[in-house]
Amino acid sequence: MNKILIERLQKYFSMMNSDRIELLKQFIKDEPSNPFNKYALAMEYYAEQPTKSLELLRSLINDHPDYLPTYFKAAHLLWDEELWDEADVTFKVGIELAERQNDQKAVSELKSAYQNFQFDRD
Repeated sequence: MNKILIERLQKYFSMMNSDRIELLKQFIKDEPSNPFNKYALAMEYYAEQPTKSLELLRSLINDHPDYLPTYFKAAHLLWDEELWDEADVTFKVGIELAERQNDQKAVSELKSAYQNFQFDRD
């Protein structure tokens, strides 16, 4: 691909991302009790702005502690940011929640990720 095409594609996807971000912010204002909207916004920020993503994920854990998808992504981001103790707790709480919710797929994924985290941490 030529450089101009790559730059145009990057600008296009950047604009799409900013449009989604603004839409999700509006959804959060319209439905503050819906955890999915805040989770979706955290995922928009996840790769490019991890600090913002982590702020939203922490808020989700505090405000919606039973919203299971939060724990996997939050624990991984904490791991990436080398916030070891908080990542450890987040994995453990997520595993306990998944077990209480009888979500075997989430239990398996969280336990596997937690084992990798423990190996990486040591």
